[in-house]
Amino acid sequence: MPDLHWTIPVARWSSWPAAASAAPDIGFIEPIVRRRLSTLSRVALKVAHDCTADDPVRVVFASRHGELRRTTDILRSISAGEPVSPTAFSLSVLNAMTGVFGIARGDRSAASAISAGAETLGYGLLEAHAQYAADAASPVLLVYADEPADSAYGTIEDEVQGGALAILLDEKTAVGYLDCALTDGTAPAPTSTSPRRFATQSQALQCCLDTGEPADWSGLAAIWQWRWHARAA
Repeated sequence: MPDLHWTIPVARWSSWPAAASAAPDIGFIEPIVRRRLSTLSRVALKVAHDCTADDPVRVVFASRHGELRRTTDILRSISAGEPVSPTAFSLSVLNAMTGVFGIARGDRSAASAISAGAETLGYGLLEAHAQYAADAASPVLLVYADEPADSAYGTIEDEVQGGALAILLDEKTAVGYLDCALTDGTAPAPTSTSPRRFATQSQALQCCLDTGEPADWSGLAAIWQWRWHARAA
């Protein structure tokens, strides 16, 4: 696998921790829609809204499991011979959040959804970069949101931590730049000066954005690296 290196201009970013005790404020969503949303969609919409204004924005939504918990509940209802809510079914797809977000904003811009196992966030960043590089006239919003799978699925390798993160790519209003790299899995032995390594991609990227310090994450066959550079005044 060839090494990949790319840089994205970060205008704004927002996160929501998995351990948050308060419910996210998504008052911009109509109450009749809001009450039907899952926790996953709520936190995704919260961070997405934090990063956007009124201008159109393309959205890349990344989630390893997506609405798997809602889907699991639907399957349990079917197994028990119970009726399935059409609304629950329509909101069980991976890209449900992007549809709700676009409708709430009245925004017909393109939206896509990505799921790539434990490397979902990294590939979401790559997709957002590709879309922005192809057309930098309008910003691109990356939204990552996830939660652990239902216990019915047993032990999940490299299970997600949960929570949500959104990053707005826009050169015109960038406050800094995120250097991203994907290299083969042949890494040197860590030293006292090596970047910190984390259990999940979201933990690594969150630390890089919070502290400005470099962070790495190792997968089965690749190493993902993130480096932050503040924009010069």
